[in-house]
Amino acid sequence: MTRAERYRQVMERFRAAMPDPKTELKYSNPFELLCAVILSAQCTDKRVNLITPALFAAYPTPEALAAATPEEVFEIIRSCTYPNNKARLLVGMARTLVSDYGGQVPHDMDALLSLPGVGRKTANVILSVVWGDAAMAVDTHVFRVSERIGLTSGSKTPLETERTLTANIPAADLPRAHHWLILHGRYVCKARRPDCANCLIADLCSKRELD
Repeated sequence: MTRAERYRQVMERFRAAMPDPKTELKYSNPFELLCAVILSAQCTDKRVNLITPALFAAYPTPEALAAATPEEVFEIIRSCTYPNNKARLLVGMARTLVSDYGGQVPHDMDALLSLPGVGRKTANVILSVVWGDAAMAVDTHVFRVSERIGLTSGSKTPLETERTLTANIPAADLPRAHHWLILHGRYVCKARRPDCANCLIADLCSKRELD
């Protein structure tokens, strides 16, 4: 099977099975999503969703969070991974939003990358989820699943994976493909025990071909 044919069939099946996939992070505006994605680094969405209600209640706007201290934020987010660092990044992010962007989450990759705690993955999540841009956020699930099923081959970095996926997935599908690959990796194509018996693309998987 050619790579182009694999992409075509994989996207067709995901499109049919999950026509409108969503992030599992809970949020009500771009600022809340940005906070949640920063918290989600090396942490489960389930844990983040337990933390964010209290965080958003205490700091509902960038201005409110910018006025807080990292120590105050730490007390709310202490059950997530790396809470000291994330508290510092959240406050820094909010202060930069207020000082440089009028308290608005920017719709621009370079501007997003200027925010403390925002790397390329987080920026792409905001661009694709908030605005539906043709952006591909590559987390550990996307990186692993893309390589395992044969959408990428020998990618050494998330950026390599991102470039290959954006070059081969139709632009209209990219925002959804991010969720398709994450959800597939989270619930079916798991790192240690992939559930191949219940995989909708098992017959298209390059790992199965090698096995």
